[in-house]
Amino acid sequence: RARTDSTHVLSAARQLCWLEMVAETLRSALNALAEQAPEWLAGIAEPDWFRHYATRAEDSRFPQARTRRDEVGLRIGRDGIRLLEAVFAPTAPPVLRTLDEVETLRQAWVQYFHLVVGEVRRRDPKDRPPGAMRLVTPYDIEARGSVKRDTFWDGYKVHLTETCEPDTPNLITNVATTLATVPDDRMAAVVHAGLAARGCLPGEHWVDAGYPTAAQIVAARTEHGVDLQGPMTGNTTAQSGGPFGEDAFTVDWEHERVTCPNGVTSTQWHHRHSQQGLPVIRVRFSPADCRTCPSLRACVSSPKAERREITLRHRAEHEAVQAARTRQQTDAWKDRYKIRAGVEGTISQGVGRCGLRRSRYQGLAKTSLQHQLTGAALNLARIDAHLTGTPRAGTRTSHFAALCPAELTLDGAKQGPN
Repeated sequence: RARTDSTHVLSAARQLCWLEMVAETLRSALNALAEQAPEWLAGIAEPDWFRHYATRAEDSRFPQARTRRDEVGLRIGRDGIRLLEAVFAPTAPPVLRTLDEVETLRQAWVQYFHLVVGEVRRRDPKDRPPGAMRLVTPYDIEARGSVKRDTFWDGYKVHLTETCEPDTPNLITNVATTLATVPDDRMAAVVHAGLAARGCLPGEHWVDAGYPTAAQIVAARTEHGVDLQGPMTGNTTAQSGGPFGEDAFTVDWEHERVTCPNGVTSTQWHHRHSQQGLPVIRVRFSPADCRTCPSLRACVSSPKAERREITLRHRAEHEAVQAARTRQQTDAWKDRYKIRAGVEGTISQGVGRCGLRRSRYQGLAKTSLQHQLTGAALNLARIDAHLTGTPRAGTRTSHFAALCPAELTLDGAKQGPN
């Protein structure tokens, strides 16, 4: 068995507000140009640039009033535009356009500013690129901003996978570092590929609700022989639940038709793609059958709809989801699932002993190497503890919490072995 969980990783560069971000990006480009072509920059630099960008943005006192702050932002935007125009002018040395700092300046200005009738304007938040593309600091251009529940951070994310057998040391078998915006539900296949390359695939892989999807469960089983176990989210469509919920319809996969609880059979079965580009099956019933049905209003969610429509996953994924949702309602599965909680103790050990949540370096590659070394260090510590007979630390419980009746569950309590 193995288990996986993820945690956030802060970038080595500190978090910047948007004014600091654009000011530091412009200052970084000016410093790079001053080093590469000092005479050229001295000839095109405006006098105010030395006053505004010679020192760090954090040393400046930005105005408190919002209107004044917006004016400062637009002034920085105009200065950046002028610098970019000078760099990309035919008379500028061509080598200046190849500087990384200049390219970062160009990308940041595309993301934060635009020209409206020749005037520099700040982009509306809805007009900016998605978080996966958005720069958050000029000093770590691969760092991205993300949020998970009440945690906001700029940086990366790390996924730790470890063995979890009762009589052997729990060893980390895979460490995967990603951008902060990569969702957990895309990582099961990546983790399994890494484990397969080293011959460390488990029979059972326990994860939290962020990882398993229908496609991931099927792929894990068919491609790697791994039983991916984790809570599947419930059906959240408008037509879920009740006597006419999607689960109440009978699917005949061989004849490509669906029968409703009242015995009416669908008339259309089409292979389509969802809004996310995933392959799905669109099933439709005939309006002639549904319009006269006394249960129509209870069956469809739209008050103007005249027939029922259902979207299905392909058979393997549909059956995998149904089986998983049924299984996870049993007490036996809930008891087995407690084994997953122990990986949070591993993350805690990595944070306390090795500073797992703070990158010491700039860039994804170096941050990933840091995490690989962290995993190796934790393994060495665990092997040493196993050989020397050092017992594992037990789950800490306060004296008052220990008095809690067995039938109650404390909110936020973490249950399960370390």
